[in-house]
Amino acid sequence: MDSFNHAPEAELRPLLAECLAVPRWVDAVVAGRPYPSLDALLAASSAAAQGLSDAEVLGAIAGHPRIGERQRTGGVSASWSRSEQSGVDSSQADRLAAANAAYEDRFGHIYLVCATGLSGAQMLDDLASRLHNPPETELRVVNEELAKIAALRLQKLIGS
Repeated sequence: MDSFNHAPEAELRPLLAECLAVPRWVDAVVAGRPYPSLDALLAASSAAAQGLSDAEVLGAIAGHPRIGERQRTGGVSASWSRSEQSGVDSSQADRLAAANAAYEDRFGHIYLVCATGLSGAQMLDDLASRLHNPPETELRVVNEELAKIAALRLQKLIGS
């Protein structure tokens, strides 16, 4: 925690933006330093990630690859995305592509789930169940998933 708490803000901000690309969240996490523990950092992250505006949610998911696709650009978040989606195997590519297309037709944005620990089949089931959500409810679900992803990525950041 010491290196996180004392890192120069200019170095920390881009790393935090790879955890959750919402400037207001980054500002809140930076402003909360120093954190006495990882649990305190994660609690602050969760609090700051709750209630993102629709525009913030949509902006944050713009950099995420579709489930089943690998992000082609380099960087920390591309590496994290590959790791987070490790439960997806190539045999599910066609089903995931079709499910992603149906989701995007319904909501106008990509399907996002905290994929860590989920199999491709579990993600397909989750996506299918979420297709029934009203659009405003679905954005709140995506907000919750972004908060989970941010927490996992913060833990990786602190561990690196």
